[in-house]
Amino acid sequence: MEDDEIEAESRSDSRAGAEDSNGEAAGRKPKISRKKMFTLVSTASVNFSSMICYSILGPFFPTEAEKKGVNQTVIGLIFGCYALCNLLGSLVLGKYIVQIGAKFMLCAGLFLSGGCTVLFGLLDRVPHGVPFILMCFIVRSIDAVGFAAAMTSSFAIIAKAFPNNIATVLGSLEIFTGLGLVLGPPLGGFLYQSFGYEIPFIVLGFVLILMVPLNIYVLPSYDATPSKDSFWRLFTLPKISLLCFLIFSMSSCLGFLDPTMSLFVIEKFHLPTGYVGLVFLGLALSYSLSSPLLGIVSDKMPNTRRWLMVIGGITAALGYCFLGPAPFLHLKSQLWLFVFMLALTGFSIGMTCIPTLPEVVKCAYENGFEDDLSTLGLVSGLYGAVWSFGTFFGPTVGGFLVEKFNFEWAAAAQGGLIFISVLFLGIYYFVEPCFRRPATTSVEENEERAPLLSNHI
Repeated sequence: MEDDEIEAESRSDSRAGAEDSNGEAAGRKPKISRKKMFTLVSTASVNFSSMICYSILGPFFPTEAEKKGVNQTVIGLIFGCYALCNLLGSLVLGKYIVQIGAKFMLCAGLFLSGGCTVLFGLLDRVPHGVPFILMCFIVRSIDAVGFAAAMTSSFAIIAKAFPNNIATVLGSLEIFTGLGLVLGPPLGGFLYQSFGYEIPFIVLGFVLILMVPLNIYVLPSYDATPSKDSFWRLFTLPKISLLCFLIFSMSSCLGFLDPTMSLFVIEKFHLPTGYVGLVFLGLALSYSLSSPLLGIVSDKMPNTRRWLMVIGGITAALGYCFLGPAPFLHLKSQLWLFVFMLALTGFSIGMTCIPTLPEVVKCAYENGFEDDLSTLGLVSGLYGAVWSFGTFFGPTVGGFLVEKFNFEWAAAAQGGLIFISVLFLGIYYFVEPCFRRPATTSVEENEERAPLLSNHI
């Protein structure tokens, strides 16, 4: 059976990883099976197509919404509701990924998200005021559930297919995530400026829908037994709680930029709407280009993960303080400084976020969670939920702060949130050795999990 072949390949790769870690197979290059290569192609297409549709709103939707009589706070809520529904969807779908099926969940999520993207392009025909706002909330909420289905299953499948190289594979796939983020804003801005509001959503929505038959054809099926563990047990582990706080702060700072940055750039630097998308490149390019290297470092030298997360978080906090810059720095806003801080922030976000998923997986296994797809569904669901909560908090609170104060103070507040999360995590890593308990698992369990907890993680 196909599932038996996949399990056999996974065990074979784990044994190969263990041999490499002991130096017994140093001269042998690892092989990637056809099924694993198809899995990479499938998840890469999900990352690219989903993010290009997600990111097209930034350059022009806030301006279009203002024409419809929507204020800055409500614009932030429209961006934020996507994240809130993504949060709920990630928790539910992550819990029931085994019952639904990872492959079906991924393909259904892509189709739903693509259809909603097309519908969002037709909202300019809705009357001004409350009807427009209401339809924005409905379509974006349904779109978020589809996105949650695609990304939750994608993370779980990657962790299942590549248990010894999670960070490396995720880092490599972030090239496609970054490519979607890079192409989305300028392409959306160009299509908007050339053809109007509808065309960007219709074109890119159909791109997402066309990815569905590709994934139906190439993606293998992964089955498992439903887990008896829960999100609550996973979340209440102290280390995972702190990692979740860090994930939340980083996603919050990214979500904050969606509804606020384009208006700030247009007002402060007087750039045309078509060029605003190019400013987004500073963040997306630095993140996507650095992620593969950071993933390799995270997998090959797992002891550096804590330092990557702490140093990356501190750098991101400083980047947001200089983004405005913050008024207490008494520096003048300049376009070159703004773009440079975006690039620095993109790199530092990669430093912080790439190691977090393998750290959460490792911590779950160390605390008795089963090594199967159901646990990976819980982990990916929790990760997606926390990330979504941050992308709800960032636009919502950020939009309010920008309206009540200004962009400079709001960006500095985001930097302060990142610093607090990094401070708590750094303190935990400092005191962790004092409270570490000896392993309580049996010899057999330790031998079974040894490959995943080897130097490759």
